[in-house]
Amino acid sequence: MKNLFTALIALLLPVLASAQFSISGKITNQAGEALPGATVSITSPAINTQTDVRGSYQIAGLPGGTYTVKVSYIGYQVTTQTITLKGNHTLNIALTNATFSAEEVTVTATRAGKNSPTAFTNLSKKDLQKNNFGQDMPYLLNQTPSVVVSSDAGAGVGYTGIRIRGSDGTRVNVTVNGIPLNDAESQGSFFINLPDLASSVNNIQVQRGVGTSTNGAGAFGGSINIQTATRRDTGFAEINTTAGSYNTIKNTVSMGTGLLGGHFSVDGRLSRIKSDGYIDRASSDLKSFFVSGAYYGKSSTLRLNVFSGIERTYQAWNGVPDTVINNNSIPNNRTYNELGLMPDGSYYKDQVDNYQQNHYQLLYDQKLSDKLSFSGALHYTKGFGYYEEFKKDAAVANYGLTPVVVGDSTITNTNLARRLWLNNDFYGVTYALKYQPKSNLNLTLGGAYNRYTGAHYGNIIYTQQDAGIPPNYEYYRDDAEKSDFNIFGRGEYKLGDVTLFADLQYRRIYYSFLGFDRNLNNVQQNATLNFFNPKAGITYELDEHNNIYASFAVGNHEPNRDDYTNSTPVSRPKPENLKDFEAGYRTSGDVFKGGINLFYMLYKNQLILTGALNDVGSATRMNVDNSYRAGIEFDGRVKITNQLSWAANATISTNKIKDLNRSLASYDPDFNPLPPVVQSFKKTNIAFSPSLIAGSEIAYSPVKNGSIAFISKYVSKQYLDNTSNINPTGITTSPDVADNPYAVNRYLKAYFVNDVRLSYNFSTKAIKNIGIGLLVNNVFSKKYEANGATYPEVDGGTLVNYNYYFPQATRNFLASLNLSF
Repeated sequence: MKNLFTALIALLLPVLASAQFSISGKITNQAGEALPGATVSITSPAINTQTDVRGSYQIAGLPGGTYTVKVSYIGYQVTTQTITLKGNHTLNIALTNATFSAEEVTVTATRAGKNSPTAFTNLSKKDLQKNNFGQDMPYLLNQTPSVVVSSDAGAGVGYTGIRIRGSDGTRVNVTVNGIPLNDAESQGSFFINLPDLASSVNNIQVQRGVGTSTNGAGAFGGSINIQTATRRDTGFAEINTTAGSYNTIKNTVSMGTGLLGGHFSVDGRLSRIKSDGYIDRASSDLKSFFVSGAYYGKSSTLRLNVFSGIERTYQAWNGVPDTVINNNSIPNNRTYNELGLMPDGSYYKDQVDNYQQNHYQLLYDQKLSDKLSFSGALHYTKGFGYYEEFKKDAAVANYGLTPVVVGDSTITNTNLARRLWLNNDFYGVTYALKYQPKSNLNLTLGGAYNRYTGAHYGNIIYTQQDAGIPPNYEYYRDDAEKSDFNIFGRGEYKLGDVTLFADLQYRRIYYSFLGFDRNLNNVQQNATLNFFNPKAGITYELDEHNNIYASFAVGNHEPNRDDYTNSTPVSRPKPENLKDFEAGYRTSGDVFKGGINLFYMLYKNQLILTGALNDVGSATRMNVDNSYRAGIEFDGRVKITNQLSWAANATISTNKIKDLNRSLASYDPDFNPLPPVVQSFKKTNIAFSPSLIAGSEIAYSPVKNGSIAFISKYVSKQYLDNTSNINPTGITTSPDVADNPYAVNRYLKAYFVNDVRLSYNFSTKAIKNIGIGLLVNNVFSKKYEANGATYPEVDGGTLVNYNYYFPQATRNFLASLNLSF
């Protein structure tokens, strides 16, 4: 028997020795998000592979034995594990963030970290992709706390707006790879100029309040820090098509080489989006491209980004008049667009906005040592374009012309079309030096110098009558220059469970513009502003997953272009100042992660529209001495089961101006000017500042790689002006609008909107991933308005409000198909 057993073992040894096994698993980050394109390798034999779009990998055909598995991914620490292979083995690895990552230094210099004492939300590429059906960037951020979005065209394609904590886009700082995106003069960020940018974005951080020091416009409501595509080690190609309501269609083609020769990569994207819009004649024709080439050294990265967007949109930025939106006898009362209406009842076909913006970014990141790293960027943005509009019965004197006599007639007025041009250049340098001498101390020195030149001019391209206007007549020109310098130093010091945070920024602005002097002459002028923005905070770690924090930050914000050009040195508004107090609690666990944040934002000289006319006759923004925003924010995500999760957020706030004097222009029955009517208010509500904003997303995965999400958004009442809808004492309401609630009530009614999102992903031998998606917006077809404006005056002792609203689309859908190779 013993001899038989020995002989059997001898016969089986060659079979056992030749057995083939595999190592497989999934590579994720610490949050459990898949890392596609991560490199997984073993030695002896030397084999490497890359994870697929779901972060999965497999190395097959291995004999039994001991192997060292090495996993690497850009931005994460290299992880090595040794295993003994006796059969098929599953090895899942969660990578941790690298202390220094060449491509991360640029954006982390202006970002909040895990223990930063400020309120922020991080969105990964996966978060963005699941909602990227072609709507503009603000709509992809709609489920972050304290955010309210709106669309001029009503369906999220074309001109869109975003407010954070009630502050509009001119007070929200936006950077792309640390480079300012806000327009230097108007200070707004126009994402329409970069359509489908989300398809080339790797991640976004949204900060609320003053936040950390950043480059460009001051953050008075929040900041949006965007990082575009980073390294992918494997080649890829993707085709995405979306189609839906209002003839909306989006086509995107993306591809990349992966890492070539261990050092080079090139990625590219080409996009087109077209939509008729929910509002009449609110069409959009948008095109864009993005190309990025990079060289990866042992401890450095050099990347060149070139991207551009071209937009042509029919103007819908005046909204729908209250006299129309409330009249149900008009078939299209909620989609009416009056812009471009000509005397014969037709519409001017070229009542459009045309603009192109080209961006060039050269980003260099260098790991100088284990303790020191540097990042720098050179950038240049070229923007040019115009909006064209039809003007009915325009006075030629308003265009610097003398009325023309033809026979017995004097032509003082004529129908005409004009183009208002903007041709600008924006260029500069940003930098950051990050130093971490000890594990509990890190220091950052950063800043930027940027310069802007802008030419504003107008041409008359058509007149109905011969009014003596030569072809392409230029009737005005305003050349402006602006330079913006800032430098900041930030430090974090960890002492046991306590982290101390300090951030100091100096910013200097020089602005040259064409404006009115004290004698009402329009001459070139300039203004110089110096701002000091200190910030300090403390974080206490209760344990690995829980911390509490508190911070104080100062922000300063300069007036915009119109504030300067439509005023004299006597009436010119002052810069705004904000003192921001924040405190909160954060938790991160396997089942629940979220937080609560309290804020108190105290403004000095906040700029608001008061209805008053300044000394040059323009309705301008004026400073109010004291105003504030105070509130509490909740956000969290709970994993109810492996298939079911619920994410929700809510902001409850009070937003007040302590003392306000509002002036209303007044006229007698013959429309001769009278002294203005003045209203005084105590503790009135700030316009466009809802007291409750809430969002919810319930996601369920009934099958593998498939999900259903029910998405909800609630926004409470918002006032269109700062009067809390209180009319002047002794002034009657115009009888012809007394029965029109849209005219009498200068506010946006509260709305509760629900969407449904479906998605399913699968693969074939030829296609790595096939993704199909369906987004049904406003599934219950709620009629609501998300934005508006009001222009009141007193005519013959009667108050007349000219109100405009932006209705949003009722039930509509977008369906997508994504192919990944």
